Amino acid sequence: MKYLDVVKRMSVLLLILSLLVSCGTGTRPMADGSLPRSNPSAEGVDSKGIIDFLEAAAGSKHEFHSLMVVRHGKVVVEGWWYPYAPDLKHTLYSTSKSFTSTAVGFAVSDGKLKVTDKVISFFPESLPDTVSQNLKDMEVKDLLTMSAGQDPDPTFIIPQNYTNWVKAFLGLPVIYKPGTRFLYNSMASYMLSAIVQKVTGEKEVDYLTPRFFNPLSIKGMDWETDPMGINTGGWGLRLKTEDMAKFGQFYLQNGMWAGKQILPSEWVKEATTYKIDQAPGVADSIRDKSDWMQGYCYQFWRCRHNAFRADGAYGQYIIVFPGKDAVVAITCETADMQGELNLVWKYLLPAFKDSPLHGNTSSDGDLRQKLSSLTVKLPEPGIDSGLEKIINGKKYNLDNNNSNIENITFNFPGDSCTIILKADGKSYDFSFGKQNWAFGSTTLPGPNLLMGEKGYFQGLPPGKTAGIFMFRGPDTLEVTLRYIESPHTETMTCTFDGDKVLISRKYSFMQDPVRPDISGHVAP
Repeated sequence: MKYLDVVKRMSVLLLILSLLVSCGTGTRPMADGSLPRSNPSAEGVDSKGIIDFLEAAAGSKHEFHSLMVVRHGKVVVEGWWYPYAPDLKHTLYSTSKSFTSTAVGFAVSDGKLKVTDKVISFFPESLPDTVSQNLKDMEVKDLLTMSAGQDPDPTFIIPQNYTNWVKAFLGLPVIYKPGTRFLYNSMASYMLSAIVQKVTGEKEVDYLTPRFFNPLSIKGMDWETDPMGINTGGWGLRLKTEDMAKFGQFYLQNGMWAGKQILPSEWVKEATTYKIDQAPGVADSIRDKSDWMQGYCYQFWRCRHNAFRADGAYGQYIIVFPGKDAVVAITCETADMQGELNLVWKYLLPAFKDSPLHGNTSSDGDLRQKLSSLTVKLPEPGIDSGLEKIINGKKYNLDNNNSNIENITFNFPGDSCTIILKADGKSYDFSFGKQNWAFGSTTLPGPNLLMGEKGYFQGLPPGKTAGIFMFRGPDTLEVTLRYIESPHTETMTCTFDGDKVLISRKYSFMQDPVRPDISGHVAP
């Protein structure tokens, strides 16, 4: 046998052994609970492909906040776009659903419920006067597969208008036979959380803590609740990027962690394999380009390239590649989630090679340098203005204008700006730096896709912020406030005219400003 043939065979054997160690017995976390670290080339990851991804991301319309790549159970890529940072949690939106699926899996494993249990059996006290046959037939697995039979999706109806979400959900018409039609329905995920709480006597986050979060050394997580104290299930969980990566690695290892089977492997397989077609009858030419038409599982999505993912609004992803023994965790804000995934397929997927890449240490160094210098794009610089001297210390009473803000005060200590808002009888302070971020925290809920819900942000601690200010003209102040534990940013433009002010607000995920503008005048 030729020497090169021997080397090739040894490389294949080493790869197989690595896969067996990683997926068979589970990643061995470090003493502090963190995932082990390694160089990309040592784990068969081409650093050049990662650099190409970062450069493509910089030139795209997607605003990335964090990226972590795990290969063979080791973190080989980790980066945060400043002011986002490793110790910050991030709103996961519907990525939360996959954790809810996990809670259901533990409840099934604990003998608390079965996926064939009828939904109405858990809530006899909340049933409508007339229970239709379709409602009687609805099972836990129909909630898991987004086939509850309701139409339209009640996610933007129930939280905004009801205090008892369980009763409201059960009171809605079930148009189709459950299990027959896919319709994305975050309230179905909420109902799974409510069921877990009903059968365990604990909120979902508390039930998961000793069974999942503690074994994986995930700490500091929080999860929004409804007005009745039930975790929202389909959204509202906040975790750090490495916690997201651990979750993906946990599923890659079929429910095993540190050599122990935490969640039965049978459930992992059941939860992550195809269950229902999201778009039956669609042409293959369309299906082949969409990661939303590859089949839905138990609160997980199938992807192209034989991957599966947890998936949250505006680009929060945990992508698991069983065939590559890899996990990718991303936080982001984008209006084009398919475009974000396309970058993963174009640049990250080809970077996973079948054997270590000897001689790539220089590329690894280039990648480390690039990862250490990531930053979100700062607003365009402003102009020098004497406006700060004119408005410094002044309070402006604001007209109603359908806004809950009563007054606003501007202060300019040194090279910073402090704004005090009074809203709903409470005062909130915000800090803004000049040409750099100033950090703070606030109990005022920031922008969110479901910000109109009753109990909005209930159960969460104060949100962390990063603010920056500049003058756009001799009479115009612009302040940008990033809620850095979420994908979103708020920009407020204040135009002054004598003793008057006109304030326009814009959320980063909305094309148009928040309406109406707010007007006011200097307080007497």
